[in-house]
Amino acid sequence: MKAATQQNSAVTTVPSSGLWDTLIRIGLIGALVALCLYVFSPFLHLMVWSIILAVTLYPLHQMLARRIGGKQGLASTILVILGIALIVVPTWLLMNSFADSVRGFVGAIQQNTLHIPPPREGVRNWPIIGKNVYDTWSQAVSDLPGLVQSLQPKIGDLARDALGIVASIGRSMLLFLASFVVANIVMAYGASAASSGRALFHRLATPTRGESLARLSIATIRAVALGVIGVAAIQSLLIGLALLFAGIPIAGIPAIVALILGIAQVPALIITLPVIIYIWASGDYSTGAAIMHTIILMLTGIADNVLKPLMLGRGVDVPMPVILLGALGGMATGGIEGMFVGATALALGYELFKNWLAAGTDSASVQ
Repeated sequence: MKAATQQNSAVTTVPSSGLWDTLIRIGLIGALVALCLYVFSPFLHLMVWSIILAVTLYPLHQMLARRIGGKQGLASTILVILGIALIVVPTWLLMNSFADSVRGFVGAIQQNTLHIPPPREGVRNWPIIGKNVYDTWSQAVSDLPGLVQSLQPKIGDLARDALGIVASIGRSMLLFLASFVVANIVMAYGASAASSGRALFHRLATPTRGESLARLSIATIRAVALGVIGVAAIQSLLIGLALLFAGIPIAGIPAIVALILGIAQVPALIITLPVIIYIWASGDYSTGAAIMHTIILMLTGIADNVLKPLMLGRGVDVPMPVILLGALGGMATGGIEGMFVGATALALGYELFKNWLAAGTDSASVQ
C-alpha cells in the first residue's frame, strides 16, 4: 500500500515538474523576443521600408542584372546611383532654391523693396473672403512693413511650423535614402532573401498555402506601390501640362512638388488652388480663359481620387475594395509605411478567412 502511494506521488510530481519547465522555457523565450524587439525597434521603420522597396524594385533590378551579365552587386550599385541622381539631388536643389527664395523675400520686406501690384476691384466681390483679402492686400501695397509688424506673432508661428516641416522632410529623405541602400543590398542577395521569406511562410502555413500567401504579399506590395508612386507620377505630369497650358512660369517646380506631395499622400490641391487664385487675381486672363483653366486645374488636382481605385488592386487576387480599405486604414494609422503594411495585412487576412470558410464548407459537404 505504501509503495503504491509513493508511485502515485511520483506520477503526479513528474507532470508538475514538466509543466514548470515548459512555463519557464516559454517565459525565457518571451523575454528574449521582447529584448530582441526592443533592441531592433530603432531600425524597424528602416527595415520595413527596405523590404517594401526591395519587393517593389526587384523586377527592375533583375532586368538590369540580366543586361550586365547577371552581376547582382553591380546592378544594385547602379540603382543606388540612379536613385540619388533622380530623387535626392532634385529634392536638395528644390529645397535650396526654396530657402534662397525665402531669404530674398524676407530681405525685400526688411528693406521695403518688395513690389506688390494693387488688387483689382473685383477681388472685393469675392464671396466670404473678398473684403478681408482686399483690405489686407491694399495694406500690403501701401504699408508692407506695418502689415508685417501687425502679423508678427502669426508669422513667427508659421515660420516655426515651416521649419518643422522642412526638418520632417529632411528626416524622411535620410530614412528613404538609407532604406534604398539597404534594399539594394537585399536585392543583391535576392535569391537567398526570397528563399528565406518563402521558408517563413511555409513554416507558418503549409507549403502550398504558404507559397500562395507569399505571392499574395509580394503582389499586394507592388500593387500599392503602383497605386501610390505611379498615381503620383501621372498626376504630377498632368499638373505640369495644365500649368504649361495656363502659361504659368516655372511650371516644372510645382509639378515636382506635386510629385513629392503625391508620394506623401498630401492632396495636390495644395498646388493647384494657389494657381487658380493667381489666375483670377492677376488680371491677365479673360473670364472664359480663367474658368477653363480653373476647371482643368481642379480636375488634375483631384485626379488621384479616380486613379487610385483603378491602380491599387491590379495584379492581386483579392478584391480591390479590400486593398483600398487596407491602404487607407493603414495610411490613417501609420502614414505611407502603414499604407503598405495595412494593405498587405488585410489581403492576407482576407485570403486566410476565405480559405477557412472554404475548408468548413468542404468538411460539411463530406459529412
